[in-house]
Amino acid sequence: MVALYSREDYRDALLSLLPRGRVWSKDEGSTQYRLMSGLAPTFERLDARAQFLLFDAFPANSVELLEEWERTLGLPDPCEGEGQSIEQRRAQVVVKMFEGGGQSVPYYLRVLDRLGYTNATINEFAPFRADCDVADTPLYGEDWAHVWEIRLPDFRIFHFEADVSTAGDFLESYGDEAVFCLIAAIQPAHTFVIFS
Repeated sequence: MVALYSREDYRDALLSLLPRGRVWSKDEGSTQYRLMSGLAPTFERLDARAQFLLFDAFPANSVELLEEWERTLGLPDPCEGEGQSIEQRRAQVVVKMFEGGGQSVPYYLRVLDRLGYTNATINEFAPFRADCDVADTPLYGEDWAHVWEIRLPDFRIFHFEADVSTAGDFLESYGDEAVFCLIAAIQPAHTFVIFS
């Protein structure tokens, strides 16, 4: 960021604040002129820092205040993990600050999109009703009213590998832990989520 006023502007302003008289010479080369010329860069630097603070205060631009924003919002999220770039951290702060949450399908699709699953879909189930449903409708029971499915076409499958995996690892595991963790944290408590 650039200061609104130059060091010459600050030097001249400081000189104008000095008392009048022969002892307070404002001529170039005088002691007062050199002193004010020495102080002016500090004011110019502080001006630039103040301008940057206005820019840095908004989370989408934040650099120096990013850690403060993260502490305020309870980030980094344990689901997201460590080692994120500054752009990812800024995006997480903005989403956490401005995303109001919700229980709608579009809300969860936005969350999945933020995690990189841009082509995810959500399927909601409903119990079969004899007077409302047609003949080819699946016969789901009452418990299915609280089940929903997240379909991730690019769902990852991890296989156990010798010299890579460790004792206790599953022979095959599905998906991304960040997705499981985040959805578990924000899903309605009375629901059950199926990933496919």
